[in-house]
Amino acid sequence: MTDDIMKEETAAEETPEMEDILAEAEEMSRNGKDSKKKQRRLEAEVAEAEKKLSDKEAELAELNDRYLRLAAEYDNFRRRTAQEQERIYGDAYAAALATMFPVVDNLERAAQYSDGESVAKGIAMILKSVEETLEKLGVTEIEALGKTFDPTYHNAVLHVEDEAFGEGEIVEVLQKGYMKGDRILRYAMVKVAN
Repeated sequence: MTDDIMKEETAAEETPEMEDILAEAEEMSRNGKDSKKKQRRLEAEVAEAEKKLSDKEAELAELNDRYLRLAAEYDNFRRRTAQEQERIYGDAYAAALATMFPVVDNLERAAQYSDGESVAKGIAMILKSVEETLEKLGVTEIEALGKTFDPTYHNAVLHVEDEAFGEGEIVEVLQKGYMKGDRILRYAMVKVAN
């Protein structure tokens, strides 16, 4: 019976304003459930977007790393290629110069053993011209006579016992040696005192 009285009181109290408020509350309750679903869906979409962004950032970092490695590799390749070109040029240059040395040797011998003064003078002029050409090309003669033997520059082909000279002193140059800069083009063949 009290329930019936309560229902009657509640029914009496439910006026159009109350019905609107109840409807609005009901709708808000429904919307609250919908908004929670929307919020969960949006949170899932945000999480997925963040994961995609993170994946793209990782991919970008990897591509950037690959780019930097490739750029460094290319720089190394360029440097190695330039060094190799320089070495090949130097080798070819040295080989070309080395082919001239026998000519110089023969001219020196001819000047030394020629009978006529005019022939010797002509050969000496040719020899001087060749030596000047070598000098213009940056080729220098390795000093040997009277110096201490140095295997870096000299090739000892004979040894003599002579107390007039010091130990390891070069007493005769059998064939001149030449160099360009730091590079030995031909070692000087020498006779060394013991």
